[in-house]
Amino acid sequence: MNKHKLKCEPDTMGQTRRAEGEYLIPKEPGELPTASVTDNGGLIKSCEERVAEARKFNLLSNVFMSVALNDPSACQHVIRILTGIKDLKVKEIRTQYRISQITSHDAILDVLAEDREGNLINLEIQRKDTVDHARRTRFYGSMIDSTYLEKGREYNEMPEVHIIYISETDLWRAGRTSYPVKKHFAGTDVTYDDGIHVLYVNAAVDDGTDIAKMMKYFKKADPEDMSQGDLSRRIHFLKCEEGGFEVMCQITEKFLQEGRQEGRQEQARETVLNLAEMGMPVEKIAAAVKVSVALAKQWLEGAASAKH
Repeated sequence: MNKHKLKCEPDTMGQTRRAEGEYLIPKEPGELPTASVTDNGGLIKSCEERVAEARKFNLLSNVFMSVALNDPSACQHVIRILTGIKDLKVKEIRTQYRISQITSHDAILDVLAEDREGNLINLEIQRKDTVDHARRTRFYGSMIDSTYLEKGREYNEMPEVHIIYISETDLWRAGRTSYPVKKHFAGTDVTYDDGIHVLYVNAAVDDGTDIAKMMKYFKKADPEDMSQGDLSRRIHFLKCEEGGFEVMCQITEKFLQEGRQEGRQEQARETVLNLAEMGMPVEKIAAAVKVSVALAKQWLEGAASAKH
């Protein structure tokens, strides 16, 4: 293996060359390769094949974004543009951060950052349109609040929380790149400030703003595009430089785990739909498939909506 620089471009044969005399086995689009062919015809299972595929990932993947933004400078660049706070300083970052409560669903936050003022910024990627996005942001906000309001503290000590919800499509279909949620009392201009700030951003609409330019970059994450400052430098490091090799290898393993989990969930969803068609009550379906009644109902309602 070339330990000085990882190649980022395919050769003229259309295969990604790893080292002299060694190429990835051709594969179907979107499939992670599992072995390579060497000069002696042997098969070598290696992380390198998966890394070649991982270089194609963009920042609309929650796993890749989590790894890319697990870097103060890159994360700070993104948050500054999204919030418009030019002097914001990131103090701490947690990625794929699980918040657990005994009596409720767990929440896994893609990126949770804290700035030097003690404000919390949660960045979430959502690629599916079937989720109730407004209630999802409400749930995440409540989980963050319950975690960060310690016993004995006053409510006015709760931190400001920014939830930034990034989607591939224009969820609200109003032709805007970003949708800040504003709260006020009906019939007045009086602002209702509860310390929760929600911003929806999408990569589908280009309105010429700085946010739209960054979303355009998110869609490609081209390591040769240095237009996004510290974020671009981070992506170049991950995809092209020697030190990024180990990090990218870890990314691909997370992707494989995520894929297996999504596969199991999709299988459970199909089972729920099939049992419902057979007339089984939703409570019994949930018990049989080992999912919550609320989730089973959500899947059934989503399937019903899709038919109309």
